[in-house]
Formats: sequence, structure tokens, C-alpha cells
Amino acid sequence: MNTSLQQADTTKGGEWLIKESNPFTTFIPEDFTEEQRMIKEMSNQFINTGILPVIDRIDKQEPGLIQSLLDKAGELGLLSIAIPEEYGGLGKDFITATIVNEEMGKGFSFAISFSVQTGIGMLPILYFGTEAQKQQYLPKMATGELKGAYGLTEPNSGSDALGAKTTATLSSDGNYYLLNGQKCWISNGGFADVYIIFAKIDGDKFTAFIVERGAEGFTQGEEEHKMGIKGSSTVQLYFQDCKVPVKNVLGEIGKGHLIAFNILNIGRFKLGAAVLGGQKNVITDAVQYAIAREQFKIPIAKFGAIKHKLAEMAIQTWMSESAVYRTAKWIEDKEHELLSNGKSVNEALPGAAEEYAIECAILKVFCSEVTDFCVDEGVQIHGGNGFSDEYGISRAYRDARINRIFEGTNEINRLLIVDMMLKRAMKGKLDLMTPATAVSKELMSIPDFNDNEEEVPFAKEKKYIINFKKALLLIAGAAVQKLMIKLDKEQEILMNLADMAIQIFAAESGLLRLLKLYDAKGEAATAIQAAMVRTFIYDTADRINKAGKDALNSFAEGDELRMMHIGLKRFTKAEPLNTKETRRLIANQMIAENKYCF
Repeated sequence: MNTSLQQADTTKGGEWLIKESNPFTTFIPEDFTEEQRMIKEMSNQFINTGILPVIDRIDKQEPGLIQSLLDKAGELGLLSIAIPEEYGGLGKDFITATIVNEEMGKGFSFAISFSVQTGIGMLPILYFGTEAQKQQYLPKMATGELKGAYGLTEPNSGSDALGAKTTATLSSDGNYYLLNGQKCWISNGGFADVYIIFAKIDGDKFTAFIVERGAEGFTQGEEEHKMGIKGSSTVQLYFQDCKVPVKNVLGEIGKGHLIAFNILNIGRFKLGAAVLGGQKNVITDAVQYAIAREQFKIPIAKFGAIKHKLAEMAIQTWMSESAVYRTAKWIEDKEHELLSNGKSVNEALPGAAEEYAIECAILKVFCSEVTDFCVDEGVQIHGGNGFSDEYGISRAYRDARINRIFEGTNEINRLLIVDMMLKRAMKGKLDLMTPATAVSKELMSIPDFNDNEEEVPFAKEKKYIINFKKALLLIAGAAVQKLMIKLDKEQEILMNLADMAIQIFAAESGLLRLLKLYDAKGEAATAIQAAMVRTFIYDTADRINKAGKDALNSFAEGDELRMMHIGLKRFTKAEPLNTKETRRLIANQMIAENKYCF
């Protein structure tokens, strides 16, 4: 057993692709402190007793209900977990804030209002506000006395946020900016007291402003009628010569993009954590329904087809959780490093999130798509009842769909994953060229058929991960060499590469967690986790192979294409695995415990 103290993991953003990670420096949920477990339980109790019993009333947008629930969350300190004590918060660490965020994710529409309040509502002021702005707004936002919202999207600018048309013109007396324009899809917009609004000064200086409800020239539209998250307030905002005091400029003039993009990095991570909570609840719901529902005089939980679904939901959720908390620790450690190096609170967490922007984008995509998979299978397990509003799974299904659009669409995030990796490489922050060249040389050598690796626990799975990385480096390197500056126009290829990276990161995160648990608890106690990891890696081999082939077929041809296909096949080869039995093992454990239990 490894008895050494866990050291800080110094992996830089994107560096996991080119180095072998250490399971003993990888943070996993089983490492939570006693205080963190208590906060997790308290958060869960708040959802179970304060939110879920009134969820129908929330979805009907009962006047004042969401606001009162945010107030209760404020009384418990849930709104202020990440806010420093000097601004009325609890000043807890990033992992603790992530735990709260995960638990709040079980709250359907309430989760949206909570995330806006604690994320894009408050964080821009915390990280970019003046001391006066922080003192004025944060203490009251931390308790819920003031509610926050964020206005970036416009009717004609979504993913292209910098294409916003809202303008800000300095008044003749120099005391105010006059805002003119429109914002749409503003969560919490119908009841917020404080709004972060982006506009262009002099037509080109993209700038953020703090706008208060009641400001002259500021009005809001009617509540939107949405497919899901019906209980969350979503409105359009209108500005007609809206007077905003000069002192309410947030950050530097012309530097609004820094606020928008840095907050998006954090927001993507927080979304990944929040949907994780929802995934676990959906699986528990599906397990309990499958046990209670009988067909042909037996519970449908006994059917192999249902066990397959339950197990796959659990496998992907466990991988999501492993990746989320692995990244959370990286961000937390980087934040502490920046603070110890003299960076201010304003700079530390945004800087840490920027360092791991690649991983934040990966989590946003992977976790939101796992959530969609879980709710879809949850409906299927419920059969016709899943299509009825009498069952909660129908609400989960509708509410989940927005997550692939929030915080940048999954398509945009896929493009960003590869773009950010290549940019880090060009800046010398990530050496992709050396390992990519080594993989190309290896492709021309005779494969290593060394079987001695079986003596080491999970050596085969470790080798798979190493080879998956080689597959991505091989194809990405060839694409860059072949297409060069044209690569950024080949979005289909970029998305293939992103899919490979996403699967590798999730698979490696799960394996690292397993290795650490195995070392601490032994083989028998980790048999089910081993089944989950082995099954996911086995399936990931095919997913990576498919994405790699699609990419290769898009830019290579002739002998080069044939050689690259041979290399891809070598690096995505996996030995046969009886996934029927591994999935039954996983499903049977949940059925025995009547819940998601991992």
C-alpha cells in the first residue's frame, strides 16, 4: 500500500496528454475532508427538504418563490461558500464550492437560479470590481438580499459574444454612460437587482457595467416560455439611454472580453459539476422505478437490457465525477500557487481557471452529454410513464437539454479544446511536437509485444491510455503538418480531435481514481470500480478509433492514409472483454442498494 502523503499535482493545463499522471497525486471524491462531507450532506438536505417538495410550484413560477429559496440558501451560507470573509462570505476552498455546486445541481430549475447568483452574478464583481464595488454589492449578494444576473447574449450575437451591438456613450457632463441595446436569454433577469451588462464604448471598446434594477431607461420583457428549466426566470432586457454611473464601469474600459472569457472558464467547470448531481439523482430514480415496475410478473430490474442501461449510466457518471474533482484540485492548487506568488484574489482563481481552460471545456462537453444520455435512458426505462409529467424523469429530460447550449455550445467548446491546445503549444507552454514526432517514429518500428506488464495491477489499462494518447498525437500532428493554417477552417476534423481528447481525459481520470482506491482498499473492495473503468476503456477504444478514422479520411490519402490507419488501429487495440458481465455486476450492486451507490 502507498502510505506517502499526497503531494500537489503540478500538471499544467493540457499536459496530461503528453505525460503519465500519478494516481497518488490525483484528487478523488473519496479524499473529501470531514467538513466537506458535512457540507455536502447539508446541501443535499436543503435540496431534498427545501427544493424538491415545491418543485411543481417552482416550475409554475409562483411569484416570489425562487427569491425566497435563494434567501434560505443565503441563510445557510450556500450562496457565500466561495466569497471571501471580508465580503461577508465563508471563504471556503474551491473543492468545497464544487461540492455545493454538485448538490445544487439536483434542484432542477432552482439549480439555474443558484448557479447564476453564485457564478456569473457575483464572480465578475469579486474578480474584476473595485474595492468600493465589492463592498457595496458582495455582502448583500452573499446573503441573497441582492440577486444577480448577467447580460452578454444578444439576438444576433450568441457564440460571437464580441459581436454585441449594445452601445455605451459617455454623457455630456461625464457622469454617466448611456446604454442602448438589447440582451436576451437572461437567467434571473425577471427578478435580479444587479446586472452585469456588456456594451461597446465608442463602437469598439467592449466593456462591462454594473446596472441596477430601476435605472432610468432600463426595462425588461415578459418571461420566456421554454422547453425546460421552466421555473427559472428568463427574460429580455432593453436599454434606451439607460443611465449608468461612471463608477459602475466594471474592470477596465475595452477589457470586457477578459471578464466574459474568464467567467466562462469558471462557468464551464461549474456546469460540469452541477449536472453531475443531476445525473446521480436520475440514476437513483431509474433504479427505484426498475425495481418497482413489473412486466411478465417480474421486476424489469431483472432484465438484462435494463441492467445494461443502468450500468452504462453509472459508468459514465463515475467517469464524470472522477474528471470533475481531478480538475477541481488542479484549479485549487493553481489558485493557491498564484496567491503565494503575490497575485491578488482578483487574479488568482480566474488565472487558475484560465490555466485549465482546456479541461473546463472538456468537462462542460462530456458531463452535459453524459447527462443527456442518462435522462434519455431514464425515460426509456420508465417507458410510457417517462413521457408523463406525473413522473420526475420527464422534467429531468426537458431540463437537461439546455446544458449543451449554456456556457458556449458544445460545438464551440469542442473547437476551443483543440484551438487552446495548439495555441499553448505555439506559445511554448505545451510541448506537443516532441511526443508527436516520437509517435511518428514509433509507427515505423516493430510493435512491442511485451506481456510482462500483467504483473502490475491494471498495467493493461495503463497501456491502453498511453496508446490512446499516441493515437491523438499521431493524428493531430499529421493534421497540423498537412493542413497548417487551414486547419482552423476544418471544423469537422477539429471536432474529431476534440472527441478523442474528451474520451481520453475521462478514461484516464477514472483509471487514476481506481488505482488510488485499489492501493488503499485492495482488489475485493474495488471490484465494481474496476469493472466500470475496464468497460469504459474498452468502449473508448472504439470511440477513439472511429473519431480518428473520420479525421484521417478527411485529409490523408494513398499510402499515407493506409499507414496512418495501421497506426491508429495499433494504438486503439483492446483485448476482448465480457462487458455483459461487467455491466451486470455494476447494475446488480445498485439494485441491491436501491440507488446510485458509487
